[in-house]
Amino acid sequence: QVQLVESGGGLVQPGGSLRLSCAVSDSTFKPYTMRWYRQPFGKEREFVALITIAAGVTDYADSVKGRFTVSRVEANYTMFLQMNDLQREDTAVYYCNAEAMTGTSWGQGTQVTVSS
Repeated sequence: QVQLVESGGGLVQPGGSLRLSCAVSDSTFKPYTMRWYRQPFGKEREFVALITIAAGVTDYADSVKGRFTVSRVEANYTMFLQMNDLQREDTAVYYCNAEAMTGTSWGQGTQVTVSS
């Protein structure tokens, strides 16, 4: 199974910033779209952002527009999520998702906690 390796989570104060990364560990897996999801404790997983690898087209959930920015390095299928002005309601486990012709893969999740 293809592995997506996530990093960058942690504890941050309200108003702070974090940058998440997601890298594809299998060079034969070539996604065309990558997404970030998050799952607050006790709630369902929700969409956060997506980016198409070739064209770099992006889309965001309304709750993060203007604060989060998704980007990618096309050459090695790495995706980033720059999160600014973090709020307590952004606290969640963040998951990376990658969609390719051969299937879909998920990362293991990284915890983001926004607290003073």
